[in-house]
Amino acid sequence: MIFLELVLQNFGPYLGRQIINLRPETNDSTRPIILLGGMNGGGKTTLMDAIRLALYGSRAQCSTRGNLSYSDFLTQSVSRNTPPTEKTRIELAFEVIQDDKPTILRIVRYWTKEPKDGKDTLGILLDEEWPDKALANTWDEYIENLLPLGISNLFLFDGEQVKELAELETPPPLVIGAIQSLLGLELAERLSVDLDILASRKRKEIANAKELATLEEIEQKLTSQKDELDIATQELAALEAQLKRAEEQQRLASEKFIYEGGKIASDRSQLETQYKEFTTQVEKARQEIRELAAGSLPLALISPLLEQAKVQADQETRQHQAKIARDVLKERDQRLLNYINNLSLTSKKIDQIKSFLDTENQDLEQEIATYQDPWLAADNEALTSLENLLNYELNTNKFIAKQKQEDLKNLETEIDFLDRQIATAASPEAYEVLEKEVKQAQKELAHAKATYETGHRRCEELKRAIAKTKNELEDYTEDNIKLKNNQHLINSVTKIQQTLKLFREKLTLKKLNKLELEVTECFRYLLHKSDLVHRVAIDTHTFSLSLYDPQGQPVAKHRLSAGEKQLLAIAFLWGLARVSGRHLPIAIDTPLGRLDSSHRNNLVERYFPTASHQVILLSTDTEIGKTEYERLKELEAIAQEYLLKYNSSEGHTVVEPSYFW
Repeated sequence: MIFLELVLQNFGPYLGRQIINLRPETNDSTRPIILLGGMNGGGKTTLMDAIRLALYGSRAQCSTRGNLSYSDFLTQSVSRNTPPTEKTRIELAFEVIQDDKPTILRIVRYWTKEPKDGKDTLGILLDEEWPDKALANTWDEYIENLLPLGISNLFLFDGEQVKELAELETPPPLVIGAIQSLLGLELAERLSVDLDILASRKRKEIANAKELATLEEIEQKLTSQKDELDIATQELAALEAQLKRAEEQQRLASEKFIYEGGKIASDRSQLETQYKEFTTQVEKARQEIRELAAGSLPLALISPLLEQAKVQADQETRQHQAKIARDVLKERDQRLLNYINNLSLTSKKIDQIKSFLDTENQDLEQEIATYQDPWLAADNEALTSLENLLNYELNTNKFIAKQKQEDLKNLETEIDFLDRQIATAASPEAYEVLEKEVKQAQKELAHAKATYETGHRRCEELKRAIAKTKNELEDYTEDNIKLKNNQHLINSVTKIQQTLKLFREKLTLKKLNKLELEVTECFRYLLHKSDLVHRVAIDTHTFSLSLYDPQGQPVAKHRLSAGEKQLLAIAFLWGLARVSGRHLPIAIDTPLGRLDSSHRNNLVERYFPTASHQVILLSTDTEIGKTEYERLKELEAIAQEYLLKYNSSEGHTVVEPSYFW
């Protein structure tokens, strides 16, 4: 099956006639992906609803239908700007193999704002020629053989369905129904029900008048209980909707309480205490900084001048020491010469010694002359204090001062934050109103929960009563139906049902084993951490998924990230589609959800191009963004691309042959 073309005329936000080519080919090259981009509210989900509506009509599980009757839903689906003379129309053309040759069918549904008899008009065109009335009359049976409604959610699904499937421990009822339909389990259930009906008919045939009256009374009782259960189930659904609304109202009231300063107002006393504590700490920090400023810290401002003074003091010290050395040497030289004169040396040698000493003294005098005239004249105590100040005290004081400044800055930031918080606190009057709204919402939520629980208990009681009545019916049959042939038939029905139960269990195991292999393969293929999960197991009763690592140990689902859970859900749907053995298109609304970049890449590169021979993607610009779009282009996977451009001022959507980029 291949979708070829979708035509929307005055349907939802699509005003006028708009044609979308869905052929998975371009330039004689087969490419699987049909990419439709649109912002939220632009008509993506409406387009998916159009496909479902075209295929299944009043049975379609459309997202916007809710509890509306089919007539009301059709009326609601008419574009608000539709001219009075025009109709709303949906056409879906697709290709199937009939009698070993490709055949094109075109489904046409059209209606007015007030549909005749509360229904649309259905026409089926065969190979784009004359309408096939016989096929239109039996369309529900035909499409059930081609794409059964029970498994359609495996091929036409959206991101919310994947999100729900990822978060739940067991699959939702729609998916469980699809699994049972896919595995053929509903056939055994249907046969068991048909056998019950057959046995019931035989009971009526063989019972005498008195027994028949009693039998009919029990059956009427059972019918009445089933009717009550249907009504109670509908009421429970309505109560569940009320509960969700109450939960939403409670959430909104709580958020409003926070946003409008109610929470801060309730914490005002604590905030003011913190404010006073921080103010005291700020004053203490400022006092400590003032004390530092009263000491030697200001000298840090003239540290270059102090360094210069230290250098000058060192020079003057060396000059003073040189002068002392000169005087000492002169005295020593004179004593040496006097001593030499007393020795028996020639006058020539004495002159040489004098010349040497004069040269040495002259060098010392030159060194002394190189120094500038002293002007600092600092004593040793002053020099020691200066050196201690430069090397230790100033550095320590600067470090302490910097720390105090940082502490002061942090404290002032905290004070500013508390100031803003206190300023946003609601007034006592507003706080009282907000608190009253929160309490009222909580009260309504509690009442909705209690009402829902009562309705739920009522449904459970009716189910138990029905089971009891069925047991009474079986007991009545076993005790009162005496005719051998029919008794044999009834006994055979029981045996057959037991055999069917065993058959269903074995069939489930066989089919689920294959499904487990497919889901495991798909999940490991999509998951970039290939060593995390080695096997995916599926429960035979609840169809819940269990994960096991390469060592055979269970892997808790909470260990998976939100993105990995979504990949698991997609792998589950993908595995089910593969097990179905049906060559059908896949349409995905909001495909990427909360996936991170690596999981997105895996989905873009591994799932979309291989999920089916035709994959229709309806995405926003943040899901399949520019990077993902370019990657799909590189893979040559995109056959057609469209942009659902919504005009907010005119309130309608136009389909343009391009994507966001």
